[in-house]
Amino acid sequence: MPSIHTKRLFYGATYLFDQIGEATGVAADLKTCFPDSYRQIQSIAYYLILENRNPLFRFAGWAKLHKHPYGENIPSPRSSEIFQSISEEAKMRFFRLQGRRRAEKECWAYDTTSISSCSQLLKQVKYGKNKDNDRLPQINLALLFGEESGLPFYYRKLSGNIPDVKTVNELVRELDVFGYGKIKLVMDRGFYSRDNINALYRQHYKFIIGVRTMLGYVKDFIAEIGTGKDSYEAYDENHDLYAFSKTITWDYEQKRPYKGDVLKDERRMYLHLYYNPEKRLEDEKALNRKLSKLRHELESGQRKADYESEYERYFIIKETPKLGLQITVNQEAIDKARERYGFFALVSNEVKDPILALNIYRTRDVVEKAYLDIKDRLNMRRTLVSSESALEGKIFVEFVALIYLSYIKQRMFKAGLFAKYTMDELLDELDSIECFIEPGKEPIQGEVLAKQEQLYRDLGVIPLLAAPENR
Repeated sequence: MPSIHTKRLFYGATYLFDQIGEATGVAADLKTCFPDSYRQIQSIAYYLILENRNPLFRFAGWAKLHKHPYGENIPSPRSSEIFQSISEEAKMRFFRLQGRRRAEKECWAYDTTSISSCSQLLKQVKYGKNKDNDRLPQINLALLFGEESGLPFYYRKLSGNIPDVKTVNELVRELDVFGYGKIKLVMDRGFYSRDNINALYRQHYKFIIGVRTMLGYVKDFIAEIGTGKDSYEAYDENHDLYAFSKTITWDYEQKRPYKGDVLKDERRMYLHLYYNPEKRLEDEKALNRKLSKLRHELESGQRKADYESEYERYFIIKETPKLGLQITVNQEAIDKARERYGFFALVSNEVKDPILALNIYRTRDVVEKAYLDIKDRLNMRRTLVSSESALEGKIFVEFVALIYLSYIKQRMFKAGLFAKYTMDELLDELDSIECFIEPGKEPIQGEVLAKQEQLYRDLGVIPLLAAPENR
């Protein structure tokens, strides 16, 4: 007689992920783009979230205890095969489908991070500016996030030696290929350059970008405000700072290779300036620490090539055979730098109100927090693969897991659940719910407590209902 295998599996957390996949369209889009492996991709993503920081070779133990889309073990060699089977064409189709679900409804926060690697076989692993201060070579990862939904929908893998400012033109080209409509980008000042602003104007993209206060038109506005920088009329109590705004003219340029000339025109831009007295104190302390460090390096003869411009800016250095080394502080240069302390600035070609622009700009932190999730919770501080195709596929599956994770965090924040639970505590609370499975029969749901049912509601999904006596 055939044996009957009855299983008792944990189901509460993976049920949550199933519902999130339906709500975000991730499940449908994965099935469309990866018809042969979408269930394996989902199961690996579920594992990465629930077994944070654990390597993939421990998937077998997790799979025996949990109900998940694939329903079977995925051995480590098999997961590598799945990663390598993820094609660039299928990925781009997935990005296009996900982006169109949110493309015209919100601003897009854009940022990059670095992922270190010990591999000598990956072509894009290069030494660059490592954002974790890691001395290993790296690849860079660029990410686009919807500022309202809090969900990512696009990423790019970059060579580790490419600076942020060089990535915007390629981003603009790829978004143009996707055919998105009303694009609104939010970026920090590391992405600011004349070429990038011109590219955004050329594509008619809306933007909010942080800019350095040392730029000429920003310094002119600071001088124009003068002693009125702490005028009460400009004070915003919600942000505890002073906000100013003015309309300026951007000198637009566009090279036209087909005509061999440069088109010049003027574009309207809004300059938003903010003054924070507490930031001024922090800036002054930072300068004092820097000056002390620079002076010590000069006096000890341990000058560093990266700081030569700052030695010359802040100190007058003379050396004679009779008097030796003489170092005098350039107070005029220091005073000039202090004029900008406490200020920070944004520019936009759409948002006129400085407080609205600031609120939108501050949603960029969803990207920064997402990078922490990728590196810490999803165990991606190192690439841990040795082939280009495996790396491409692994990053994509990590990205899918990040969509689920970001959805949960966004819902937890809106429902105030972080006051009661950490992410791990909430998932553990739901993960304890079981289901019973017999071949040929529908799964039988285990007991659900009323508080677990409420958690599902708070997270915006249809709950597994609690038994009447537990309500």
